[in-house]
Order: sequence, then C-alpha cells, then structure tokens
Amino acid sequence: MYNTFEIMRLTILLILSSASIAKAWTTIREPVSMMGSRNAQKWENKKQWLAKRGWPTGNTKTEVISETCTIIGSGRIGSLLEKGGSSTVLKRGDSIPEEGKGPIFIATRNDSLNDIVDLCPENRKKDLVFLQNGYLDDFLNSKGLIDNTQVLLYLSVTSKDATPVDGITKVNSEGLTAATGEHAESFRDRLSELDLKCNVVDMEAYRPAMFEKLIWIATYMLVGAAKGCKSVGEAGSDHNELVTTLINELVNAVSAKEGITFPSGTFERLASYTDVVTDFPCAVKEFEWRNKYFYDLGDEACPIHNSLIREVLPEVSQ
Repeated sequence: MYNTFEIMRLTILLILSSASIAKAWTTIREPVSMMGSRNAQKWENKKQWLAKRGWPTGNTKTEVISETCTIIGSGRIGSLLEKGGSSTVLKRGDSIPEEGKGPIFIATRNDSLNDIVDLCPENRKKDLVFLQNGYLDDFLNSKGLIDNTQVLLYLSVTSKDATPVDGITKVNSEGLTAATGEHAESFRDRLSELDLKCNVVDMEAYRPAMFEKLIWIATYMLVGAAKGCKSVGEAGSDHNELVTTLINELVNAVSAKEGITFPSGTFERLASYTDVVTDFPCAVKEFEWRNKYFYDLGDEACPIHNSLIREVLPEVSQ
C-alpha cells in the first residue's frame, strides 16, 4: 500500500507529465497549422496572379513557366522578352550555339535577318522565330523557312525598359498579338509572364491577321507622313476619310492577289488599335519590307497608295 506522501508525489508527477505532453503536442501542431496556412495563402496569391493573366484557377494548381530560349537582339523588344523567363541573349553577329535547344526569338530589324539566318547552324534553323513587322513571305520562302514560327506583335515599347502597351482594344479584349508555328505556345507563355496577351492560331488564321497589320502600317504611317501628322492618332482623326478609303483599297488588293478573305471589321480593328497607340509617330520606313508589297501590285490595284508613296518617297519612281 502507498502511504499518503507517495500518493501525493505520484499525483504531482502525473500532472507534470500530462502538462509536458500537452505542451509537446501543441508545439508540434502549431507549425503544421502555420505551414498549412502559409501554403494556402501562397496558392491564393498564385490564383490571383493567374486570374489576372487570364489563366484557369480551379482546384488544379496550374503554373505557367516560360521555356528557356535564345533571344537575338537586346533592344526594346529583346530586353522585354528577356524579363519573361530564363534566356540567353545574343547580340547581332554572335554565334548561335549548335548544341542549344528551344526557340530562338529574333528581335532585330528586318535588315539583319539575312545574316542571322545564314550564320545559324543548320540544325537550329527550325527554331528561329520571326517577330518582325512587314511582309516576310518572299524572304522566308527563299530561305526554306516559310513554316517557321512567326509572331504578329501588336504592342508598343516606346523606349528600352519602358512599360509595354499591349494590343488590347475595345474591339479585341483578347489582344491582337498572334503567333503560329512550333514555338507559338512558348512565345505566348513568355508574354504571359509579362502580363501581356498572345493568341496562338493556325496559319490559315494568321495570314489575314498578318496582312491586316501590314495594312495598318502602310496606311496610317503613309497618310500621316503625306499630311504632315505628328502621330497615327492625328492621321486617323484628321484624315479619317482618306484612311478608310486607303484601307479598303489595300484590303481589296490583297484579297485579289492572295485569295484571302478577311474577317469583317478590319477598319474597326485597326482604328481601335490606333486609339491604343495614338501617340506613335508617323514615318514611312523599311519600304522594302512594308509598302513595297502594295506598290508592286501596281497603280491599277493600289492607285491611292502608290500616288502617296511617290509623294513621300519620290526616289521610288526613279
């Protein structure tokens, strides 16, 4: 039998032991609870990030991580793309690694394309992605690269490291930038990391969109230069009738030449984009890649365009 003293001692030990167990269990549970709370908050933040960029935010934790790429050019567009994920940036004249993989985004002016393609290792040519404005078909066909990935950029970067203005308009809330080809999704993912829109389309949808962008450049820049406008917005507002007539002329000329049927609303799409980049300055540049396509269709097909070209660039007719 235990005496009174021993019973008291055992009771105290039991109480102390129970308290220690309770404290240990609390110590274990609190970090687990905090960890779950932190993970939940992290996923909640991630869902908000995804929702802002238009990606699904259901029960599956979908993450968009842009593919490692090579970028040729460190100007406005090249520097922007570099911020979208892992990349190797090459300057004009740098060698493209033969053992590399992934897309090669060419963010240079059109006059650099010939050297870049010729110096590219043969096994990497399929990875070249063309981001240039203008009519590239003849060049790409001459190099055997007509099936390569092409991107139609509807965004404005006024200076290096400036905040980009996306091609989201009141007519096209999904944005106007489009990509087609093997690396189209990779380019879309990179823009998504930058909170910019890009539509992945097939070549059938890409071609009329490409010609619409070419028509936008050829029309607003030319009318603005011919009429002394400071910006595309001024060209569109002060010379709306001429802009509308010229767009219709070029749409009809392309349709006849290429057999392309444009989706309805071309003028509205282009005018709405002009509103987004209204302060962009007017100038007729890179004639060989832009307005020359229409000029070569002849005066019968493009009378207004060709007359304005000869007014702005008199050397063309010499």
